[in-house]
Amino acid sequence: MNSILVKRYLQTIKITSKSMKKKIFLFLFISSLGFAQNTLHYNDEKGSEKATLKDIEWLVGNWTGEAFGGVFQENWSQALGGSMLFDFKLVVEGKVVFYEVGHIVEKDKTLLYQIKHFDANLKGWEDKDKSEDFRFIKKEKNRMYFDNFTFEKVSENEINLYAYFEDSKKEVVFNFKK
Repeated sequence: MNSILVKRYLQTIKITSKSMKKKIFLFLFISSLGFAQNTLHYNDEKGSEKATLKDIEWLVGNWTGEAFGGVFQENWSQALGGSMLFDFKLVVEGKVVFYEVGHIVEKDKTLLYQIKHFDANLKGWEDKDKSEDFRFIKKEKNRMYFDNFTFEKVSENEINLYAYFEDSKKEVVFNFKK
């Protein structure tokens, strides 16, 4: 998710209370304090490390968390056919704000993370034949680094997703629990 999508998200929700505005501001402010300490940027010269879906199978499951003044759910399927499918939903004040659908796919002996976004009425944000694509960079014991995104396994029942937003030059952490 890039900052254009965050802006679009913020435009689509109608925040009715001052406390909700404060919560969103505080969340974004605190999230920006750790400026890009957990994400990497893809380098064409270095390319991608070799990786398979086996390296990230710990993502499988149903996850929840809080962000942008609401609650989110994300579900990852078992690897099948060379991909792991996921869906994401953000709900604020009892209403769906947006969805994401995507996958991590094995390609050229490495991984590729692809996302498409939809509003609450399933109207696509990206062009019909386009997706947000993030190339794999490297793996560590409990982390998988993609361009501007890092998946971190905290425990069997907790993960973090670090996302770097190019436009705002800020990194945000999303904490998920099973």
